[in-house]
Amino acid sequence: MRSKKFLRAEQVALVWDAPTGLIAGVDEAGRGPLAGPVVAAAVILDDLNPIAGLADSKKLTALKRERLYDEIRAKALCCSIAQATVEEIDELNILQATLLAMRRSVEGLRLKPTKVLVDGNRLPVLDVLAEAIVKGDSKVQAISAASILAKVHRDRWCQELHAQYPQYGFDGHKGYGTAAHLKALKEHGATPWHRKSFAPVTAVLR
Repeated sequence: MRSKKFLRAEQVALVWDAPTGLIAGVDEAGRGPLAGPVVAAAVILDDLNPIAGLADSKKLTALKRERLYDEIRAKALCCSIAQATVEEIDELNILQATLLAMRRSVEGLRLKPTKVLVDGNRLPVLDVLAEAIVKGDSKVQAISAASILAKVHRDRWCQELHAQYPQYGFDGHKGYGTAAHLKALKEHGATPWHRKSFAPVTAVLR
């Protein structure tokens, strides 16, 4: 009978010896903010139609991200953007909601990948071979592309929320717990889009 130790080693080896084929990169945006959904994207790039300038979305300007967003959508073999709602974040916790959004993004791909590369150190439950890569958004182009799609999609959502609730400044802080955001929370209370399970929001609901 195989030992558990041997099985773990064998599983790791399978990840590194994966067959060639379609590779999907997956990343998320919005784990840290106090409001809004967490967004994930999955991208399968076309090796015959390369995209210059792909990088970790956090290292790019907003204008560069917007330009690359359109180029990725136009040139990738396929891509998918998905999310987990505020209600799901509050019910499941932010980690499990993030993994849920990632799984949805992979399931939304028009083409089924042979392997999925996920930024970070945790993997969603998938029916395909997957590997977690720490700082993958700066190492793997498909993950970089996914990080850009997720970031731009969520930033656009924040712009729409700002139009509804300009007093909170979502166009600036994008939902993160900045001093201005915390001040607005204390003055105006929480919106329906705030994550009730996050401590600064919980505090103003008491």
